[in-house]
Amino acid sequence: MTIYLDNAATSHPKPACVYEAVRRALSDIGASPGRAAHRRAREADAVLSDARVKAAQLLGIDDPRTVSFTRNATESINIVLKGWLRPGDRVLISAVEHNSVVRPLSGLKSIGIQTTVVPCSERGTLRLDAFESLLDPPPRLVVLTHASNVNGGLQPVVEAARLCRAGGIPLLLDAAQTAGLQTIRAKNWDLGMLACSGHKALLGPPGVGILYVRKDLDVRPLMEGGTGSRSEEDLQPDYSPDRYESGTPNLPGIAGLAAGMAFIVEEGMDALLRHELELSRRIEEGLSLNSRVRVLRPDVRGTGTVSFTVDGLNPSDIGHILDEAFDIAVRTGLHCAPLAHRTLGTFPEGTVRVSPGFSTSSTDIDYFLDSMRLLLSRQR
Repeated sequence: MTIYLDNAATSHPKPACVYEAVRRALSDIGASPGRAAHRRAREADAVLSDARVKAAQLLGIDDPRTVSFTRNATESINIVLKGWLRPGDRVLISAVEHNSVVRPLSGLKSIGIQTTVVPCSERGTLRLDAFESLLDPPPRLVVLTHASNVNGGLQPVVEAARLCRAGGIPLLLDAAQTAGLQTIRAKNWDLGMLACSGHKALLGPPGVGILYVRKDLDVRPLMEGGTGSRSEEDLQPDYSPDRYESGTPNLPGIAGLAAGMAFIVEEGMDALLRHELELSRRIEEGLSLNSRVRVLRPDVRGTGTVSFTVDGLNPSDIGHILDEAFDIAVRTGLHCAPLAHRTLGTFPEGTVRVSPGFSTSSTDIDYFLDSMRLLLSRQR
């Protein structure tokens, strides 16, 4: 049986309740929410409403109507970047951002969008002094990842949000790695926008993301079309969530996401985080026993994600051997975050990334470490 250690990409397996919720939405409900008045459509509406409430509660959002469902965190980020920024605007990002942020901003250079990269420490932590100095003159937007998808490093987002609030600058928080593990208080932190994935630590299926936009911010939709509301009008509704939810929603995915969030509440988010952090500690300590291994330790660990390199070995070769010889699934390379790898000093080869999840056991980690010892003894 495969030891799955790639939960930072997609959590697997999901809790049993997630599979059942997806099955029920497909086989027992089947209808689209917001498109009809028959019983099954009303059931679909109830699923959608329940998921919004659960997401709002988990993410510290005061009004569930400001929660919109997208395909993934990438789409949520694109909606904000392309719907909020105007020609000539300046954006601040950290030096460990994901390509979901870097690539759309690079594309927006063609209309005069300027991107300023705030330096981070060699371990990938935002330098708050540099950040504060770059807030004058005020940028149109700040975008920060909550935790690195490369080494699990937690960013000082509460402090950054306070500085943004003082300057009246909207902050878009990329919580793809942390939603479901770390406490997020969108209202209390006065976040302008929040984007996260449903298929990672929120334990839902792929194909669902979450977007939060603060009520006072006018972010234009990326896509327009049928919403099931105000159908007599030619223009897209100007209120959330309808503004950002054109077309038939992914009800099975949203139902599964709601079940994943319910599982997190039942198990306790703090307990799930402690489990991951304990496993990451075991991984770090075990790998560090070999002098050839360099573990990319963060200043503050926010998730269980651990990245490492081995002197004389390419990360992709290590991943291939772990897969073929030991049936262990890890992620290698640049993890769609070359900017982060440049900051951490691991560009262009990248790292081996090991990311346990809620179902990963200590026995799984022991097997991984034993496999690495054997691999390293044979590969010199």
